[in-house]
Amino acid sequence: MIHHRTKKLEVRNLRRRLVVLDSIALVIAWMPAQVWKYTERPPLWKWLVIEFVLVASGLLLLRSQGLYLARVAASRTEEIRRIARASVVLGAGQALLLAAMSVAIQTRWLIAGPVLLVVLLLWFRGGYRAWLSAARASGHHLRDVIVIGVNADASDLVAMLREHPEAGFRVRGVVGDPTLAAVHGLSSLHLGSSDEVVDLLRDHDIRGVITVVGALPARELTPLIQVLEDEGIHIQVSNGLHGMSHRRLRATPVAYQSLYYLEPADSGSPQLLVKRWIDIALASFVLVLSALPMSLIAIAIKLTDGGPVLFRQKRVGLNGELFHMLKFRSMVVDAEARLAELKAHSGNERHGPLFKLERDPRVTRIGQFIRATSLDELPQLLNVLRGDMSIVGPRPALPSEVAQFDDRLLDRLQMPPGITGLWQVEARDNPHFGAYRRLDLFYVDNWSLNLDLVILVATIEQVLSKAVRTLFRRSSPSGTMAAVATFDPTAGDENETPTTPVTPATPVADDTGTSGALRSA
Repeated sequence: MIHHRTKKLEVRNLRRRLVVLDSIALVIAWMPAQVWKYTERPPLWKWLVIEFVLVASGLLLLRSQGLYLARVAASRTEEIRRIARASVVLGAGQALLLAAMSVAIQTRWLIAGPVLLVVLLLWFRGGYRAWLSAARASGHHLRDVIVIGVNADASDLVAMLREHPEAGFRVRGVVGDPTLAAVHGLSSLHLGSSDEVVDLLRDHDIRGVITVVGALPARELTPLIQVLEDEGIHIQVSNGLHGMSHRRLRATPVAYQSLYYLEPADSGSPQLLVKRWIDIALASFVLVLSALPMSLIAIAIKLTDGGPVLFRQKRVGLNGELFHMLKFRSMVVDAEARLAELKAHSGNERHGPLFKLERDPRVTRIGQFIRATSLDELPQLLNVLRGDMSIVGPRPALPSEVAQFDDRLLDRLQMPPGITGLWQVEARDNPHFGAYRRLDLFYVDNWSLNLDLVILVATIEQVLSKAVRTLFRRSSPSGTMAAVATFDPTAGDENETPTTPVTPATPVADDTGTSGALRSA
């Protein structure tokens, strides 16, 4: 029970940190100290009342929207929607409060608070999510669970949770038939039969289970779940639909039996046309804004060693068409020639075909800076205008990688590759190839403009957070290099070449399996 109390205290501490960040965002967004937007400066007491009411009501509204629940905060789409809704309500509340207190304000400034609040909340929560994901990848802030089931689906679930520690789970064991557990490589995790699960949860002081679809007949699973509910156990149920977005599932009870209707993927040609228009508009806008920085970067690269400014690499695009992807060169001129030697001496920090080295000696000084700030990706906006790439899409793969893809993974070629994408923002530093495979295929199977928006917001969060981290790390000797590999929206560097054949992820069964998102928040 001591362990359980410690876990509850840990969850509360995580939630308090999130509340503190939200409070800071509310104070800044609604701070009437920005009195330049008021017609007349309000008295101090009015300033304090306005600030207190808006911050306090803001925290209550965020809580009422469920934004301190893990199941809500773990979903970027739902979090963005609820934050936007809460900000609009607070904006209306601000207008009423100022009118009631006879504080004059120009109408156009009424939207300043809500807009700034959305930006700050998403940015702060993005930084919080990045911190928590990194902590969970190191084995901290994880929720211990027992998996009910030992079939093939249970084995896949254990493997998935191990490959995604940012999800916040640590599989302490599985329950079911020991013979079937051995068949599926789960012997080292096997704790007992499903009839013993309640006693096992008590003995190991675990408060959560994940049940695997098909592991038990419904006539056995239903009474077991009722017992677990009586014990106050957190229960999650796997639906067995791998790679299907929860947004496509619609609850459709039939005779009071829980069924789900699977909505078709919303990827018709009209939406694809809108996606292309958005690509052109965004790419053109950013290119105009970044014309001066791009010119300065080009001059700096040229002055470094006299080599070419741009790095060109052949990549595979939509429907298998080849194109030359552009980036600002961040490595020495002979980086490709030195790759084999680097692999032999340093090895690969990834599992699978993607080569990545955090402290790569081939990166130039200017290369460290443009990587740390993601400015090396700007030339890919030209690829977007030419139609080779999209702003959002799967990682642009090398021809040698595609040659090793199986038929299922080739489905990722149904969408144009992107400057940023789901894998790049959710699992860029995840060393497991299974995460890369799973997230890219999820994007292709469940693509929508809404998903693109979520990925864009996540990209902005990570770029801003990375810039801040890089700024603070520059004071340490290894700070700059440590930040280089933290986030790279395109995942397409000079050092990425295949090292091993591409194979589907295989489950690894031991008691170290971990996973995580904002689970404990």
